[in-house]
Amino acid sequence: MEANTMFLIKALLLVCFKVCFTLASDPDPIQDFCIPKQITSPHHHPFSTNLPCKNSSELTTEDFIFSGLQTAGNFSETGLATVPVNPTTFPGLNTLGLSFVRADLKPGAINPPHYHPRATEVAHVVKGRVYSGFVDSNNKVYAKVMEVGEMMVYPKGLVHFQMNVGDVTATILGGLNSQSPGIQKIPSVVFGSGINEELLVKAFGLSLEQIGNLKKRFNPVMSNEH
Repeated sequence: MEANTMFLIKALLLVCFKVCFTLASDPDPIQDFCIPKQITSPHHHPFSTNLPCKNSSELTTEDFIFSGLQTAGNFSETGLATVPVNPTTFPGLNTLGLSFVRADLKPGAINPPHYHPRATEVAHVVKGRVYSGFVDSNNKVYAKVMEVGEMMVYPKGLVHFQMNVGDVTATILGGLNSQSPGIQKIPSVVFGSGINEELLVKAFGLSLEQIGNLKKRFNPVMSNEH
């Protein structure tokens, strides 16, 4: 009886391991590629992997090429420009479990603390000097000034950040192991999401007025109203 029980436990653990591992990232493709047909349904999610694929006879080499990373995106008032690359902008990535981003930072500009709930990211500095790092679940920070040619990995779900510490605009190329990694920027999540002000006052030791100013800054709706 004990042998049968141990066998059953091992089998259940093996199944759980396989299922958990499978759910930990985008599902493996069941075909070489899938360039999706355009769907106009309002209920369609742009990152869905269940879209109907174009027939291979309709495809050309251009379907697998993206040229949008050659130049920087539009710079924000804070000096950050990003060009996200996912199946919406580059359909050739559909079902392949990948996405990319180009980030350009003017001198002194930052990419604020944020995280990707569904992806690990690697960041490669192609121009400039960038202070880059992440914080683990024990609240330990791993950070350094990265030079051209260096690469850093940000484990999935951990807060990470970048700051241009050089004299020229810095450029970073990032790769993520999900076609829909998601992003949550900490300042916007905390002060721009509608969390109760009293809770924020107690959590950060700031005055109600200071919390209100931060909410105006990071909540687009409030910014437009004021």
